[in-house]
Amino acid sequence: MALLLLSLLLLCARSPEPAMAGDPFAYFDWEASYQSARPLGVAQKVIAINGQFPGPPLNVTTNWNVVVNVRNALDEPLLLTWHGIQHRKTPWQDGVTGTNCPIPAGWNWTYRFQVKDQVGSFFYSPSAAPLHRAAGGYGGIVVNNRDVIPIPFPFPDGDLTLFIGDWYVKSHKDLRRSLDAGAPLGPPDGVLINGLGPYRYNDTLVPPAITYERINVEPGRTYRLRVHNVGVSTSLNFRIQGHSLLLVETEGSYTSQQNYSNMDIHVGQSYSFLVTMDQNASTDYYVVASARFVADPDKLTGVAILHYSNSQGPASGPLPAAPDDQYDTAFSINQARSIRYLIITASSTPHFWFSLFIS
Repeated sequence: MALLLLSLLLLCARSPEPAMAGDPFAYFDWEASYQSARPLGVAQKVIAINGQFPGPPLNVTTNWNVVVNVRNALDEPLLLTWHGIQHRKTPWQDGVTGTNCPIPAGWNWTYRFQVKDQVGSFFYSPSAAPLHRAAGGYGGIVVNNRDVIPIPFPFPDGDLTLFIGDWYVKSHKDLRRSLDAGAPLGPPDGVLINGLGPYRYNDTLVPPAITYERINVEPGRTYRLRVHNVGVSTSLNFRIQGHSLLLVETEGSYTSQQNYSNMDIHVGQSYSFLVTMDQNASTDYYVVASARFVADPDKLTGVAILHYSNSQGPASGPLPAAPDDQYDTAFSINQARSIRYLIITASSTPHFWFSLFIS
């Protein structure tokens, strides 16, 4: 009898796995190819998905089945990986060396996986090993709550995705050759936001033909900003001139809501903030991502422009300040420790708890 009750307890405590066959399917058809771009004002080849850099979003809902057909139009093998997606029961779809073979040049491969009971903000990119991510190929993944599971904050007026990351003028092939020869990567040449815009901290050293990402917003409205560090090696500090960042989610987990003036975001991390457009709407504002733990953060600063719909003037004034000590790892560690998991909405699947007492 005790064994029977123990078996029943284990059965009830286990969250049921959703059946793949009964859940919706989302189909995506992608081609990875080289495109010409000038992210640092210098002509380079970047990896685009369906001609887009950054790539198109993968927007699905909890429990959906995802089918992504990828054609590799590069001149060497390619792997795409899905950062933060758990791949329970489908680890061979994870897109990293050891779980998948690379897609040969000119071939295609169809990834098939289910997002299960996950929710939140993630991203895809080429696998790190061949350094393709140093050339782009990344894009956002949004896993929405099912309608029966409300989000633990007022529904925002808009949803925006920002990719921040370091960038090299050298091609990913040259960087790979350097590593293979035993040399370090060295410092990056700039920081991008959505593939654009190092800050022109010096009119001589930074080319004039620099364009910035423009984020269009309406005054008084609140937006969810999903921010991903898609770089290769550099931690970044993210902030918005004159605006607070209300943290609500990180990599699939809702958090206790806290305001931050800035946030250290390390390589591979994803955060969601609610940002209310409550400042003077007559001017634009700077969105900033600057390198941490480096000797020359001015050189490694990317900016975007937050543009209010009725703005009459460009962003001005000094950039919002980074943390006081560029090398203060304790600041970054303590900031990470301040984040609290919101347990009451930890899962997107309703759970039933049973207590069985065996006498």
